[in-house]
Amino acid sequence: MKRILTLSVIAGAAIALTACATIQRGPVGNAAVPQPAKAVDLGRYSGLWYEIGRYENGFERGCEGVTAEYTVRPDGLVGVRNTCRQGSVTGDEKVSEGRARIVEDSANAKLKVSFFGPFYLGDYWVLDRADDYSWSIVGEPSGRYLWLLSRTAQPSSAERERIMLRARQLGYDLSLVRETRH
Repeated sequence: MKRILTLSVIAGAAIALTACATIQRGPVGNAAVPQPAKAVDLGRYSGLWYEIGRYENGFERGCEGVTAEYTVRPDGLVGVRNTCRQGSVTGDEKVSEGRARIVEDSANAKLKVSFFGPFYLGDYWVLDRADDYSWSIVGEPSGRYLWLLSRTAQPSSAERERIMLRARQLGYDLSLVRETRH
């Protein structure tokens, strides 16, 4: 019986590793992701954000009208609610809810986010943000993911250009950015 249990655990681990290896990963758009530039006040960061651009990824493929809403929970974690519209800004709504924990000694700028229980944690780094929290640039250490966020669905051309310029200064290849429609 013990041998069967051991073999089951090994088989389960092999399946999980295979699944992780097959998760679609995009190209590296920044080979030298910098550390976050500023501390983050979670109270000010909380609330609704509109994705204005991203590096395309498997879990958001075909999404438009993408929003992310963050809440500071009483247990010290951060609640995460991501919403997208499948295929168009009027498409069916898809919602993913998760939670994040703050990475120690990161000035609240690095989080570990989970949408799939405690077994998979993704990096979420607030690489830079406006002093007034009107925009944010989010990435992670591999340079394969990038999100450009704004408090408004349609930021002005000047604001959009500021965000793009800052992302370029942080080392991101902007030719890989997919604009999100709202």
